[in-house]
Amino acid sequence: MNKKVVIVGGVAGGASTAARLRRLDENIEIVMLEKGEHISFANCGLPYHIGGVIKNREDLLVQTPEAMKNRFKIDVRIKNEVIDIDRKNKKITVMDLNNDEKYEESYDILVLSPGAEPTKPPVKGINGERVFTLRNIPDTDRINKFIANKKPRRAVVIGAGYIGIEMAENLTHRGINVSVVEMENQILTSLDKEMLAQAHNHLRMKGVNLFLGSRVEAIDDVAGKKVVELSNCDNISADFIVLAAGVTPNTKLAEDAGLEIGKLGGIKVDEYLKTSDVSIFALGDAIEVKNPILEKETYIPLAGPANKQGRIVANNIAGRNEKFNGSQGTAIAKVFELTVGSTGLNEKQLQDYGIDYEKSYTISKNHAGYYPGAIPMTIKLLFSKDDGKLYGAQAVGYKDVDKRLDVLATAIRFEKKVHDLKDIDLAYAPPFGSAKDPVNMAGFISENILTDTMDTICCDELDEKENIQLIDVREPEELRELGTIKNAIHIPLNSLRDNLDELDKNKETVVFCAIGLRGYLGYRILKQHGFDNLLNLSGGYKMYLEYQKDKYEVVDEDATKARAKMETIETPEEAHRL
Repeated sequence: MNKKVVIVGGVAGGASTAARLRRLDENIEIVMLEKGEHISFANCGLPYHIGGVIKNREDLLVQTPEAMKNRFKIDVRIKNEVIDIDRKNKKITVMDLNNDEKYEESYDILVLSPGAEPTKPPVKGINGERVFTLRNIPDTDRINKFIANKKPRRAVVIGAGYIGIEMAENLTHRGINVSVVEMENQILTSLDKEMLAQAHNHLRMKGVNLFLGSRVEAIDDVAGKKVVELSNCDNISADFIVLAAGVTPNTKLAEDAGLEIGKLGGIKVDEYLKTSDVSIFALGDAIEVKNPILEKETYIPLAGPANKQGRIVANNIAGRNEKFNGSQGTAIAKVFELTVGSTGLNEKQLQDYGIDYEKSYTISKNHAGYYPGAIPMTIKLLFSKDDGKLYGAQAVGYKDVDKRLDVLATAIRFEKKVHDLKDIDLAYAPPFGSAKDPVNMAGFISENILTDTMDTICCDELDEKENIQLIDVREPEELRELGTIKNAIHIPLNSLRDNLDELDKNKETVVFCAIGLRGYLGYRILKQHGFDNLLNLSGGYKMYLEYQKDKYEVVDEDATKARAKMETIETPEEAHRL
């Protein structure tokens, strides 16, 4: 007798399970139950349809129920919601939303792919009119209809994760003035704050208003507008609100059935994606997974892991016994023209788990500098102080960030060390890369730190230093055009050896240039002339200036004007008014 597999939920996890299972077994009976109208759609593309980048709504539909039935011989039932699981008798109760009738369905194997629900902060007015979420096609249709009919001028996006930032960009493309409210003091919390200074500045330059470190206290209706009350006493008036404050795993069905729930609130599964019931698998945004770096449970609601899990669940049902080896949370976002991405652990996670680590920053061009169009990108590595094992990587830039992030994600996945990065043989031709690729350069710098060839300090740490000797080794024209750090001594690199008598060897000294390379050369000169308390400013003046502009919320992108504004600022409150 053929096995009967019932899959609860479609989209990335459920649909990929069904398709793979049919490819492996032509005779197995497969039933897919989806409470919505769409079994498989590109939810990551929803903001871009709202922004008009993806023009045709049909392009978001990866697979229709009819096409899946015809191609895979699967019993697909849309608008059928599973409301109860009888584990003892291996039956589920289904509500057919087409006719409001209940029925029972038996199973041999049950697959749970219920996804997650948008998180709603417990504040007054969160469920009011003109407060939208974005999780599926109907959500997209409602937002598009509202914009088309009401012609709104202002919007508030609550939450600055990936969906929140993508919505901010795409609503701006629609001519809407956007304010983003985020309770953390940064956007995209998978990265560290100093790496996001450039993204914060870019968003402000594009006209997006950032309210970081602000918690929503209430949402009111005043004179036909939505008014968002913030914890810092600011009020924001808008025509509508998009709630993008993250997601919560949809576990009610599993909880009611007595399945084990993990510490983080997701369905607990083993390495084969089985729940506490051996006849029930679970996957996707509803489950907790293992972080392969920490070997601890984590919650990572991303489409990539869900698709991989679907394939593995199908393999296991078909008897192939494959493990899911966890997810390191590789993610990337488009922030207007800027690209921001991360993989593995960030500093906050390492500190929370008490892991001793070192870090490096490099700024390298995306391809050979002599070939037209080369643009810098910033890469941050986090690694073990003992052996250089990679813990995490972050990258920000305008071009080709994704391919460097993918290389670093692969290196982390296969437990490589920073020493290995300098040896990776990457494709090189002037239009595509450099003989020393940004990934290689990140390896060189990190190895220098580990071998005590160089000690570094980052822009966010420099403000905490007092009574230090700052040495700017850039050329005079760079200072005239871009400015310098207050109280810095200017000695061009090529003149450094001839001017050592001007410097105090006994004072803590920070040397810097534009991006860090000449600073390193100056560091090596000084180190070998008896300067022992010595640091090189990682990322150089470029990263420092971005950090200061973000700190004081200076919108003007012209470096000289920005520096002039910062030098007249007395308090952060004054900066906020610029």
